[in-house]
Amino acid sequence: MAPMTRAKSPGRVPGAEVAAYYRRRAEGGVGLIISEGTYIPHPGAGFDANVPNFHGDEALAGWANVLKQVHEAGGRIMPQLWHVGLMLQAGEVLTPDGVGPSGLAKPGQQVGAPMSQQDIDQVVQAYGQAAESAEKLGFDGLEIHGAHGYLIDQFFWEGTNRRTDRYAERTKFAVEVIEEIRRKVSPDFPVVLRFSQWKQQDYSARLVQTPAELERFLAPLAAAGVDMFHCSTRRYAEPEFEGSTLNLAGWTKKLTGRPTITVGSVSINRDFVSSFMSSEAAAVTGIADLEERLERGEFDLVAIGRALIANPSWPRQVQKGSLESLRPFDRGLLAELI
Repeated sequence: MAPMTRAKSPGRVPGAEVAAYYRRRAEGGVGLIISEGTYIPHPGAGFDANVPNFHGDEALAGWANVLKQVHEAGGRIMPQLWHVGLMLQAGEVLTPDGVGPSGLAKPGQQVGAPMSQQDIDQVVQAYGQAAESAEKLGFDGLEIHGAHGYLIDQFFWEGTNRRTDRYAERTKFAVEVIEEIRRKVSPDFPVVLRFSQWKQQDYSARLVQTPAELERFLAPLAAAGVDMFHCSTRRYAEPEFEGSTLNLAGWTKKLTGRPTITVGSVSINRDFVSSFMSSEAAAVTGIADLEERLERGEFDLVAIGRALIANPSWPRQVQKGSLESLRPFDRGLLAELI
């Protein structure tokens, strides 16, 4: 199950409804659930009062119940650790605690001052604290959200990282986060990093243009301790570079030797952005190409997003070969946790 923000945790505490939502996916055959993004213990980590924290006694007790429900149903679950940085959604207001590498919400939009070394150190420590909590609670690993234009990705992206100090090396901040997490958890505790070329500030943005650039980008992250890369694309079937059919997850596995997760419009005919802009349901599509890619080892895991919102038992239905029974996704389904 791909991480999907649901904003159904009033007071930033995941309640019984959230636990039941994740349990239904485990009962439906999902082997590994990656939770919605959870705010790390830093004041500027996020601004939505209904997105869950991954710190504080009440929120962590809520996550302990989520974990219990998922494990009882035979599933595995990892929290996604999240800091939004200076990426603002519609209606959100930047607080004085908002931070970003160069104070840019997007290229050319200055909304604050560049992060100080103290700011950076505090955020790195917050990631480590959240990771330590994840292992102590009994989670099956964790995912670091380094995609889609949020804080870690703001360091990755030259459009929002205009620094001239050591963090001008765009992977440096993420490496420090990964190393701090590795210091706080056991050596065999799985750490996943989600990254993307595209940004919510610019869907056409690219971190790298060639396989050689991708290899240089990924090498320090793998060396720091990433066990698996979650390669976020809007449409999984699209090749990442000319001259090859490999997608981003395929290239990442080839270049690093690490396991990868692919994601993006699986069994849905419309990508993430267009499906939320349209009031019409996205049609269900076949997965023969996906199965072929998986079988030949292009990637190791497949993350299902919107299709699992519409179909809590998507894996069981697909396993039976009954794709025609799948419910199409439409944005109206986001109103409640089904």
